[in-house]
Amino acid sequence: MNIHEHQAKEILREYGVSVSPGIVIKSKNEIKKKISELRKDKYVLKAQIHAGGRGKAGGVKLTRDLAQLEKESNKMMGKILITHQTGPAGKEVKRLYIEEASDIKKELYLSCLIDRESSKIAFISSTEGGMDIEKVAIEKPKKIITTKIDLKSDGPNIQEIENIISIFNLSDLQKKDAIHLVKSLYKIVIEKDATLIEINPLIINTNEELICLDAKMNFDDNAIFRRPEIFDLRDLNEEDPAEIEASKYDLAYIKLNGSIGCMVNGAGLAMATMDIIKLYGKEPANFLDVGGGASKEKVTAAFKLILADNNVKGILINIFGGIMRCDVLAQGVVDAANQVNLSVPLVVRLAGTNFKEGKEILERSNLKILSASDLNDAAQKIVKAIN
Repeated sequence: MNIHEHQAKEILREYGVSVSPGIVIKSKNEIKKKISELRKDKYVLKAQIHAGGRGKAGGVKLTRDLAQLEKESNKMMGKILITHQTGPAGKEVKRLYIEEASDIKKELYLSCLIDRESSKIAFISSTEGGMDIEKVAIEKPKKIITTKIDLKSDGPNIQEIENIISIFNLSDLQKKDAIHLVKSLYKIVIEKDATLIEINPLIINTNEELICLDAKMNFDDNAIFRRPEIFDLRDLNEEDPAEIEASKYDLAYIKLNGSIGCMVNGAGLAMATMDIIKLYGKEPANFLDVGGGASKEKVTAAFKLILADNNVKGILINIFGGIMRCDVLAQGVVDAANQVNLSVPLVVRLAGTNFKEGKEILERSNLKILSASDLNDAAQKIVKAIN
């Protein structure tokens, strides 16, 4: 789960980390009143969307006076921002963050994330703040330090912290703040189930202070049930409506741009299904894992989700029955198809528990369903059907 920059900064404040003062605006009606209460001249206006690259898309503005700030705020609220992370449709700006401008002397980069490959917590630090870290890794790999830390109740030790911040070349006072920052990021990962915290840029201002000028945080969806204070930060305006609907049924669904809808049980099998669709020249319309023990109602909901996508020209269902029974899946498909008046080709491959019973249910349904013997056969049939 993602949260907004202003929310991430509130969490940093809770942990005693230095961030610039700021205000949040959630509607055009609030703009005039909230800006009239500000007392400085220079402010940074930031669009709050769950996507990187806001600055290049016109989502970050430095203003020199309050009149200009009000004018730019009215222009930015409701604007569609298109960045490298939003896709061509872009995202509508529905909230703003106004922050006191900082006089920047130096820009740095610091992030903390779960490194699944090593089962450790990784800190990435660089002197190239303000840039995409992926670009820095390609063009200036020596400007990055990665420090991986074993999970510990007391966090990283002083030697590990020294290694994380060594690239920054800080003064003694700045180093003290940096040590506190590293410890705080580690605590947030552990105590809030964060999977990523990115401070880019982490700045040194002209007063030689270390300040988090931007902040991004992601959290583990599977742990949200025990973090109600994080769940309360969820902004449904930033999520795909289909993915919101999927979450109600505990379905793992991600919308893609292709024409073949997929319903599969198991993430690995879902990825293999998407790969083989691409192998035969088409693109998957979604990733959809119904899970190991899906009910008839859950399968029906999944089927409706796929068909709600106007780009879907055909559906491939690929089920290996283990915990998931093929007859339950088949009945869910029949029920859903009857409810939505199925009008696109449907290919079903069933194997495993009760697959014979499942095939019988599909055959008795009088629906136009193509049966497949294996995944390769299924992919070829759905591609041929939509062609």
